Amino acid sequence: MTPDALREWSEPLVVDVRSAAEFEAQHIRGSYHVPLNTLAEHAAELARHLDDPSSPLVLVCQSGVRAEQGRRHLATVGLDRAHVLDGGVAAWTAAGHEVVRGRTAWALERQVRLVAGSLVLTGILGGRLVTPKLRLLAGGIGAGLTFSALSNTCAMGSALAKLPFNRDVTEPAAEAVVEQVRRREPGPVR
Repeated sequence: MTPDALREWSEPLVVDVRSAAEFEAQHIRGSYHVPLNTLAEHAAELARHLDDPSSPLVLVCQSGVRAEQGRRHLATVGLDRAHVLDGGVAAWTAAGHEVVRGRTAWALERQVRLVAGSLVLTGILGGRLVTPKLRLLAGGIGAGLTFSALSNTCAMGSALAKLPFNRDVTEPAAEAVVEQVRRREPGPVR
C-alpha cells in the first residue's frame, strides 16, 4: 500500500511495529504502537481486537520490513487482511504527510551498526598502521555479527540498550498494548 493510498482511506487502523524510541521520535498521527516482539508473542489476542472489517488494517515500520514480519504473524493466526505501508514511515514523511514528532533518538539497530562499523574500521586501520594484531578486532566483530544472525540475538544491542540515553524510553508492557488496542486508544502506551 502506498502512502497516498493510505491517506485516502477513511478511518484506517494503523499499527506501528517499531521500537518505543522510534515511535516517540515520529509516528503517523492516530497510529497504535504495538512493538513487533509484542505483536509476535500476542498475535492471536491482538488479531481478535484488530480484525474489524470496517477499518482497513495497515502495519507500518521505518521501511516496511518489520511491518511485513508483523503481517505474517497476524496471517498465521487467521488475520490475513492486513496491509503493509510501502516504504514505511520514511516514505510517509517523504510524501509530505503529517507525523507526530517527539524526542529524536537513534534506533538501537542504527547504534549497533555504528559501533560495529567503527570497531571494524578501527581494527582494519589499526592493523595497518599500529600492529597487525588489531585486525583481530575486525574479525571478532565479524564473528559476533555472524553469531548474532544465526542465534537471532544481539549481545551488542543488549549492551547498548543499558546505556542511560537508551533507557529514557522503555518498551510498553504487552498487557498495556493489548488493552490500548482493545479500547481503541491510539498513540503511545502510557
